[in-house]
Amino acid sequence: MSRALGIYIHVPFCKQKCVYCDFYSLPRREDQMDAYAAALRSQLFETDFSGYEADTVYFGGGTPSYLGPRRLTALLEAVFAACPIAPGAEITLEANPDSAGDPDALSALRRAGFNRVSLGMQSADDGELKSIGRVHTMAQVRSAVEAARKAGFDNLSLDLIYGLPGQDLPRWRKNLSAAAELCPEHLSCYGLKAEPGTPLYARRESLPGDEVQADMYLETVGFLEKRGWKQYEISNFAKPGRESRHNLKYWTLGEYAGFGPGAHSDFRGVRYAWARDFEAFLRGDRILSETRRMAPRDREAEWLMLSLRLARGLDAADWEGRFRRSFAPFLPFLERCEAAGYAARAEGRWRLTPRGFLVSNQIIGELLAQIEEE
Repeated sequence: MSRALGIYIHVPFCKQKCVYCDFYSLPRREDQMDAYAAALRSQLFETDFSGYEADTVYFGGGTPSYLGPRRLTALLEAVFAACPIAPGAEITLEANPDSAGDPDALSALRRAGFNRVSLGMQSADDGELKSIGRVHTMAQVRSAVEAARKAGFDNLSLDLIYGLPGQDLPRWRKNLSAAAELCPEHLSCYGLKAEPGTPLYARRESLPGDEVQADMYLETVGFLEKRGWKQYEISNFAKPGRESRHNLKYWTLGEYAGFGPGAHSDFRGVRYAWARDFEAFLRGDRILSETRRMAPRDREAEWLMLSLRLARGLDAADWEGRFRRSFAPFLPFLERCEAAGYAARAEGRWRLTPRGFLVSNQIIGELLAQIEEE
């Protein structure tokens, strides 16, 4: 039997780097797109996929849609040629609205095999978009959604960011309403963080405080739940059956292989990442920035941390079956969380409530400390 695998293709190109972005992305390098696509194809064919079948493929970035349909089609064909693909595989393309408004181009991508589009909407307010360095407008978001539907995509995701500079709860609520009116199957809603080294970090005092961001988060959960988008992960909401199957691999310890500089993998028992070195990648130098085989205790810690990101939470039977260790030592602390309204239990599972998600780092830290003490 083949083992399920997720494939991640990193496309670092973008028109302009957003002020909050700390991903590996490279603006104004369009002249090297063909060389980069060729290097990706070489890396794919150098990889041993024997014993595996990919059931998810994800083109992320950067802005993959900037490659255009010709290059994207050729890259997806290379994925199909290099690795067996499961019937019904989820194949996602990330896109910025300004580069995804052509129905004919999207139709070509749909025929090539892409069946899911993730649009970086971020805000419905043009002023907010400009303040964080986004190059699109809300009108382009609407045009991109219309083009995707016209091209036959019935699995559409929108990304939103709350806690933007100067944003308050009513303005965030307007963004949520505007996104809901577009009827996507999936929504990702992330709280803005000012990462050191980004232009936003120098402006971090302009961001809403923790209490305001907490109110925005709780508003998001309630607003989307009432309208049929069920929360399945801290920041992700979906219509029934439309959860991101690729991202669930990350959160359930599934295997995935990443390609391109900056891409991460958990493949054949090894966790590794490719160096953020564009020129070396073009030369064919495969440089790893990190690599390690995961120790059993590391996997236990990951399982706890990632399971608590998911709305379905911790499964005591899964823990005991997977790691051959009793779940009982965690119960006293989880029961205290339950009494405080941070956790709930049902049928052998422990999950965090929306209020619990707001303090999830502290809860996870307490549980991890128990692993280290044993």
